[in-house]
Amino acid sequence: MKELLYGVAYYDEYMPYDRLDEDIRMMKEAGINVVRIAESTWSTHEPQNGVFDFSSVDRVLNAMHEAGIRVIVGTPTYAVPTWMAKEHPDVLAVTARGPGKYGARQIMDIANPAYLFYAERIIRKLIGRVCGHPAVIGYQTDNETKHYDTAGPNVQLLFVKYMRDTYGSLDEVNRLFGLDYWSNRINAWEDFPSVVGTINGSLGAEFAKFQRKLAADFLAWQAAIVNEYKRPGQFVTQNFDFEWRGYSYGVQPAIDHFAASEPFDVAGVDIYHPSQDELTGIEIAFGGDMTRSLKGRGYLVLETQAQAFPHWTPYPGQLRLQAFSHLASGANMVAYWHWHSIHNSFETYWKGLLSHDFKPNPVYNEAKTIGADFARLSGDLLNLKKSNLVAVMVSNEALTAMEWFKLPDGRTYNDVVRALYDELFKMNVECDFIQPSSDRLNAYKLIVVPALYAVADDCLERLNDYVRGGGHVVYSFKSGFADERIKVRASEQPGIIHEACGMTYSMFVTPNRVGLKGELVAGMDGETRAESWMELITPTTAEALAYYDHPHWGEYAAVTRNRYGSGTATYIGCMPGAAVVSRILEGAVREAGLGGADQELAFPVIARSGTNAEGRKIRYYFNYSGDEATFVYPHGAGIELLGGAAVASGQRLELAPWGVLIIKE
Repeated sequence: MKELLYGVAYYDEYMPYDRLDEDIRMMKEAGINVVRIAESTWSTHEPQNGVFDFSSVDRVLNAMHEAGIRVIVGTPTYAVPTWMAKEHPDVLAVTARGPGKYGARQIMDIANPAYLFYAERIIRKLIGRVCGHPAVIGYQTDNETKHYDTAGPNVQLLFVKYMRDTYGSLDEVNRLFGLDYWSNRINAWEDFPSVVGTINGSLGAEFAKFQRKLAADFLAWQAAIVNEYKRPGQFVTQNFDFEWRGYSYGVQPAIDHFAASEPFDVAGVDIYHPSQDELTGIEIAFGGDMTRSLKGRGYLVLETQAQAFPHWTPYPGQLRLQAFSHLASGANMVAYWHWHSIHNSFETYWKGLLSHDFKPNPVYNEAKTIGADFARLSGDLLNLKKSNLVAVMVSNEALTAMEWFKLPDGRTYNDVVRALYDELFKMNVECDFIQPSSDRLNAYKLIVVPALYAVADDCLERLNDYVRGGGHVVYSFKSGFADERIKVRASEQPGIIHEACGMTYSMFVTPNRVGLKGELVAGMDGETRAESWMELITPTTAEALAYYDHPHWGEYAAVTRNRYGSGTATYIGCMPGAAVVSRILEGAVREAGLGGADQELAFPVIARSGTNAEGRKIRYYFNYSGDEATFVYPHGAGIELLGGAAVASGQRLELAPWGVLIIKE
């Protein structure tokens, strides 16, 4: 990227009247320099089978080019037209809930041959038409792509072929997946049953892994087609999303971002989050850290909110805070979904930068200040590089395993991930995300491992070696318990890592009015309850940081720390509250020698930093609260980029409510 991109999704096809020229005028006033088009309107571009009409695309491309606004063109494959569903009803995915019904988006079977035929045809027709247009800088394949739970007969057949290719013989499948249980043994490939009804978590998790592979393969297939047309200087990306809880929350269950990002030139993401009094910046940082980690460099925020839902309409100053929060995680583009507000159908009340009247409003006026600052500060803020020394290890396999074996109170893998990540964020400890297969463990001084329930032996052995060599690990409960096929290890728990952790357990219980006691929780009255899950730990060489406060379980440790070789392994055997998690992580950060001046600050004052293309340190300071905050600037002298004032080391600085300061040393 040569400059920061500030953009919107734009759908001329949705407009109630012709206002393209007026929209472009207002975009230019707001500093919008890129729009994303076409990914949602297949039925407009191909109104009947084999009849194509790209006049709306041509019209927008020509107008944007004349105005100097660049364009990202999306392949319109995530929402199928009515004629296709009528002519080929089998393109609608059959899921565990039954046959699909037409209406919503993302209802297709991405492995269906008819769908793939028509998808390839529209991709080639559209991208072949636009690739030479001077306005086009890149392409987005599909949209928030996942496997959509497709599980029909054709997918089951593909899964049987996958199992045969992967494991060779049914004897091996039966042995590895424990299929003798309840007479589930399969003795002939043609007898392989649909996995939709399986009670075997190992087999069900393998099918979920296969479904994620279908989604990754589908995106790689699209990227390969688009690459045939891509011109020098153009890029191909995908807008990944996350588990949805009314907003972006955690690791996406239905596609492996790390595997799926491989064929793309640049990683892209959609990030949505609570706002108003609930704006914390955590979801912005989580999504940004995850997406930056996919390629190890800058990424594109292809969608985020402007107004969106009524309970997300930002307070004054929050749109600016959000935009710079994305840049602070390493984004090179911030784009809103969407420019205008739609007047009909499902997302009528998901408002864009403009409201339904298309007039300037306070959010649009604030966007104008962001666009001006992006343009003015591109040279300083573009391509922010991070050299984080903390990583959070995440795993789609562990996520799926814990869906099969949920915690008693219904909490999931992502609840554990966020319990640990959120406290790191609040402590101003920046981190990357890695997978268990990573060969870069030694790039980090501290690795946080939430609920690594299902994982291969060699991954755990590498973690042991990492600790022995001087690294520091914090494990949560359920880590190391089962292998990659959710077969519980028959060794002492927590499996292979029990040696580095210096502890064992053989029993686990559901907490019922169980507190914690010990030095770790001293002075934390009322905040030390064990929740959701507890493992009854017996230290061997480990130091017990906390025990359970209970008449029957009080002899067992709840949290331990073990010195192993030159490093340490901390193990959290229960789900404690946020205050206890914070204390544990503070201790681990100190043990790893990572505490610094910014770690003396804490939420709602958040510090994030990196190095720009000129090698200069850029430091962001955010106030995620409605109250004014002050802090003492602890680093070298510099200039505050938004206001232009010089900043001295040791100077007390003020952060306005929902404010941001950006200091270049």
